[in-house]
Amino acid sequence: MDAKITWYVARSSGLVTWALILTTIVWGLLLATRALGNRPTPAWLLSLHRYLGALALVFLGVHVGAILLDSYTNFGVVNVLVPFTGSWNPLAVAWGIVAMYLLVAIEITSLLRNRMSRRAWHAVHLLAYFVFATSTVHMLSAGTDAKAIIASGIAVLVATLVVFGSAAMYMWRRDAERQDTARRARRRETATTTPRQPSMHPPMNTEAITMKVGAKS
Repeated sequence: MDAKITWYVARSSGLVTWALILTTIVWGLLLATRALGNRPTPAWLLSLHRYLGALALVFLGVHVGAILLDSYTNFGVVNVLVPFTGSWNPLAVAWGIVAMYLLVAIEITSLLRNRMSRRAWHAVHLLAYFVFATSTVHMLSAGTDAKAIIASGIAVLVATLVVFGSAAMYMWRRDAERQDTARRARRRETATTTPRQPSMHPPMNTEAITMKVGAKS
């Protein structure tokens, strides 16, 4: 196969994988923070989140496969699975290998979500931020397209927006949860402190009682 074709496929699939990882994280944040509304999340929105993650894994496979077929880097199976075993940009490639393993772990736990505890699943799912961070470092240090100032600047800008946006969304969600908790507490306090009105017995018909007593006597 032509070396240029495999190299172009490797570069383009790597960029698409990075973009899909970013899109998956942003979409997950929108779902988690209920930024799309407080109503129950439609099933297709959650399915789209899962589809984006699976699609990122597919393009990652294309990326790794194209690198194995490329004659410029001359990578073998061990070089794309074990960090620091290749001679071409070993540190940059190591970042990509770490991102690959993290992404695979997230996808596997997503498939096994019903068999895992929520805490364990959530802990693994939070690794998506590390996937984005390591893949961004890999792209900027290993990708030849990212050597351009414009491409690097855009990548850094997007990464910064994701970091600060994630923090802002998280703080907004925590503040909303605290407000909801405070409102529930106030409602419970009001319900427990409001004095109950004493029950009123119906008035007794003393005249009828007197007549009955007189009749018996």
